[in-house]
Amino acid sequence: YLAAIINMSDVVVIDGKGHLLGRLCSIIAKQLLFGKKVVVVRCEALIISGSLTRNKVKYAQFMKKRMNTNPNRGPFHFRSPARIFWRTLRGMLPHKTVRGQSALARLACFEGIPEPYDKKKRVVVPSALKSLRLRADRNFTVLGELSKEVGWGYTDLVAKLEAQRKIKEQAYYAEKKAQVALKSKAAASADLSA
Repeated sequence: YLAAIINMSDVVVIDGKGHLLGRLCSIIAKQLLFGKKVVVVRCEALIISGSLTRNKVKYAQFMKKRMNTNPNRGPFHFRSPARIFWRTLRGMLPHKTVRGQSALARLACFEGIPEPYDKKKRVVVPSALKSLRLRADRNFTVLGELSKEVGWGYTDLVAKLEAQRKIKEQAYYAEKKAQVALKSKAAASADLSA
């Protein structure tokens, strides 16, 4: 399904909201290796299965992994949802080869929906959606909440910017609907018999 969408356009913009982190990463990783360009927006709304407590414990264990002599050399523990997503996806690519590095360079991921992409058509990946892949009674964690718990400090800022964007989009959509209505009215009233 995603391959069909990607073939139609040069860059595909995926709305991360409601997608499972690992499943989305695996699908995108394959497309990046095929040479496609992918942008993922709203990374803070991605979902990980398991409760917040469980995922916080897992992240705390990940935080323990550090270089003994010089921790500045890594491993680096990203707090932002977009970087957590990026790192998860990097693990699914041969990122130490030129092929893997060029594939990773074709990926862009953001919290919220920044300026150039708010006007672009956004798509979903059905095979990675929580509603289709995770049983309704199962616990889940929203990536933005986990990030906030482990030290990401921009939750409120992203929420504020998203609220502003939604207001602008509502106005744009209302205007677009009015134009479509006028167009259909004009087409209906046009005399096509001549």
